[in-house]
Amino acid sequence: MCGIVGAASSRNIVPVLVQGLQRLEYRGYDSCGVAVHAGGLTRTRTTSRVADLLTQVHDDQVEGLTGIAHTRWATHGAPVVHNAHPHFSYGPGEGPDSTKPPRVALVHNGIIENHEALRASLQARGYVFSSQTDTEVIAHLIDSHYDGDLFEAVKASVKQLHGAYAIAAICRDEPHRVIGARAGSPLILGVGADGTENFLASDAMALAGVTDQIVYLEEGDVVDLQPGKYWIVDRAHKPVARTVRTVQAHSGAAELGPYRHYMQKEIFEQPRAIGDTLEGVQGIVPELFDGVGQDGATGASAHRVFKAIDKVLILACGTSYYSGCAAKYWLEGIAKIPTQVEIASEYRYRDSVPDPKTLVVTITQSGETADTLAALKHARSLGMEHTLTICNVATSAMVRECKLAYITRAGVEIGVASTKAFTTQLAGLFLLTLALAQAKGRLSDADEARYLKEMRHLPVALQSVLALEPQLISWSEDFARKENALFLGRGLHYPIALEGALKLKEVTYIHAEAYAAGELKHGPLALVTSEMPVVAVAPNDALLEKLKSNLQEVRARGGVLYVLADRDTQIDSSEGIHVIRMPEHYGALSPLLHVVPLQLLAYHTACARGTDVDKPRNLAKSVTVE
Repeated sequence: MCGIVGAASSRNIVPVLVQGLQRLEYRGYDSCGVAVHAGGLTRTRTTSRVADLLTQVHDDQVEGLTGIAHTRWATHGAPVVHNAHPHFSYGPGEGPDSTKPPRVALVHNGIIENHEALRASLQARGYVFSSQTDTEVIAHLIDSHYDGDLFEAVKASVKQLHGAYAIAAICRDEPHRVIGARAGSPLILGVGADGTENFLASDAMALAGVTDQIVYLEEGDVVDLQPGKYWIVDRAHKPVARTVRTVQAHSGAAELGPYRHYMQKEIFEQPRAIGDTLEGVQGIVPELFDGVGQDGATGASAHRVFKAIDKVLILACGTSYYSGCAAKYWLEGIAKIPTQVEIASEYRYRDSVPDPKTLVVTITQSGETADTLAALKHARSLGMEHTLTICNVATSAMVRECKLAYITRAGVEIGVASTKAFTTQLAGLFLLTLALAQAKGRLSDADEARYLKEMRHLPVALQSVLALEPQLISWSEDFARKENALFLGRGLHYPIALEGALKLKEVTYIHAEAYAAGELKHGPLALVTSEMPVVAVAPNDALLEKLKSNLQEVRARGGVLYVLADRDTQIDSSEGIHVIRMPEHYGALSPLLHVVPLQLLAYHTACARGTDVDKPRNLAKSVTVE
């Protein structure tokens, strides 16, 4: 991983390749590179940013009609130049120091699970490895099968690969050809507008402004593209036609406007994002979640599915997992439906008890999260066919895999640390709760009207919370000097404490943990000192008095408290207690408001510590490998 762009054209394609990488920078990466056919294969790689790659290709006058490019997030091997993509194969007995020119260049997203066995076999045949990556194995494997036809060599090679991959390859001996293949990692074909060029990419955003005619390659597809034509074979290597769709992808290179970073911009976009996500919701009906079939036709019926199910299983990772944890409280408290929340990367590797009357709900910002896609397929293999996704990308693999969907409208999220995608997920999950409650006859007309009124007020309420930014900046000055922090919440707000701790550790590199506040005395209290700031989410709900007791336990040990308190909580600032008052209490929807100050705290603490806010070290935006 993390980003692929490829092209076969009748013009110099280097500017398009590098621009495509720039549009994928939001995903996170630690190296990047480009390879083109310019009489032979030539490449440029760097562990700096894409802007530096652009300078290098300009200085070196790199040009070509056919090429591939990549941003890498390290999995196998350190983030150094010799591990950066594209990788070359020079043939058996030859290596980078050889006078023989390279024959195959390749970029790859994913993880090849049997790379060690393949490496040993290829080394025995004389292939010289110059990196620690699993990707170089594929380049040499394709070269080993090459007999004058790159398409046939790739088809033969992918049969030997175990794991996930999206690849793009070019060959010294076939200057106008790019071959792509995918299994478990996303890859799309972009059809050129004038019949003189075609493209490959891991994301339609990479091709924004270049083409809006997109073919979503399916599992096992291999594609052969040339300037004026392309063809595809399926996993059985039989010719197949795939639908060309018009996709209006927006460039990731959005303007920052008055903001310092994309993370800050996206925090402040949340009122708009929530408003857009709820746009058109006039009433609570299951039909809000109806599936969409081919070419926009109506797909699966949510009303029928909601009537049939009696349990919910939520599958997600990271921030999306925490939104699922919050939704469990809603689904069981409002809709009265038993709900289980699973970390997607763990679910498929344990024995579970399947129930065909379960609604399997996946949550993913990108819709391409490899762990969540794999968990969904595992659930379906166990006989659970009722599937629904809450997703921010309507054209993603997850939306295509699930029978039902609710598309959030957060817009493109560039900062690696998710903010507006999280709150729009919560909004979508609350709508799902109400729709299930309505389908089960557990939502009165009065409750429906009240909840809808509260949801429509969310953008205004969020604006009031954002006005607290100066107070959060003051807190951040204290946190910037710390190396550890503790977050506390109870009930519905425990997942919000978890999300707050995740945001802080992601962008500031401060070690942060979250606990259900009642668990303090069962171990974590041993960590509390005056050097361990403790953040508490304190809404005015049924658990407030219990939470106050937990906060007293912290103060009794010399801990310093930072409390986000609703009005009338009777928690006041004093020595060792810093309180920020939330503008209003918001009942069941309170998590959408309380998480925003935690996002601002993490952001401003990161600014004070001088970290790379939008591209934190070691992290990628879209996790397309397990």
